[in-house]
Amino acid sequence: MHFRAKIIHAEGEAQAAEKLTTAANIMSVYPAAIHLRFLQTLTEVSAENNSKVIVPIPIDLLAAFFQKKEKV
Repeated sequence: MHFRAKIIHAEGEAQAAEKLTTAANIMSVYPAAIHLRFLQTLTEVSAENNSKVIVPIPIDLLAAFFQKKEKV
């Protein structure tokens, strides 16, 4: 790789890091943005690959449903 190509590559990495920092700052202010991005990523993966996607569900979420059912 030539010296000029290394400089261009480094500049691209710096720009990408800056954009990731900006995105992280926005998502920290709007927590729902993280969930929306996750769903968008799942959509993109399912559109590109004809495969199964396993989505983890927090145990705490399931526990709340089981507790409601027992109280009734």
